[in-house]
Amino acid sequence: MEKLINTLKACGYAVHFVQTKDEALELSKTFIKANMSVGLGGSESVKEIGLLEYLVNKKDITLFNQYEDGISMDENIHRRRQGLVSDIFVTSTNALTQDGKLVNADGSGNRVAAFSYGPKNILAIVGINKIVENLEAGFKRVMEVAAVKNIDRINNKAIEMGKEPKYNLENIANKFSWVKADDKDRIIIILVNEELGY
Repeated sequence: MEKLINTLKACGYAVHFVQTKDEALELSKTFIKANMSVGLGGSESVKEIGLLEYLVNKKDITLFNQYEDGISMDENIHRRRQGLVSDIFVTSTNALTQDGKLVNADGSGNRVAAFSYGPKNILAIVGINKIVENLEAGFKRVMEVAAVKNIDRINNKAIEMGKEPKYNLENIANKFSWVKADDKDRIIIILVNEELGY
């Protein structure tokens, strides 16, 4: 783990290693300051550590929450766009390679866009299950693990809401990115010594 952390730091990322979800949540809170604007990228990891709930209930920030119940699709798209110029964008990554690459796929593209450019900072919550050997293994994980689990999650949600389950491997992952380095400390990675998300 020490070797990976040193590699990630050499790529320009600010890296923090914690043992538990609770530690990850407490550390995450220190990066969310009053009067900040906060964007969101789809992330089960962010939900699992309790950070999404914390953000939704934090009243002294501007949260661009595209997941809020009852908003229109136009408002959803507006909030995704606003998230791309936020002070901090909170998400995870589909895969993290041993040589420091962040590998992601998206349906709409707001998360892959944010990793490349836009928000002042990215806060990525990353469980150890996301660590892979190299770029090839990263894209393999995207399609064979993350995409498959997201298809099940989204389609099951659609069925619950009485809608048609329409997602599959052909339409779930339309946009891909990998980041090998960034401006120093723009991307903040909290590595968690537990399995999180997809």
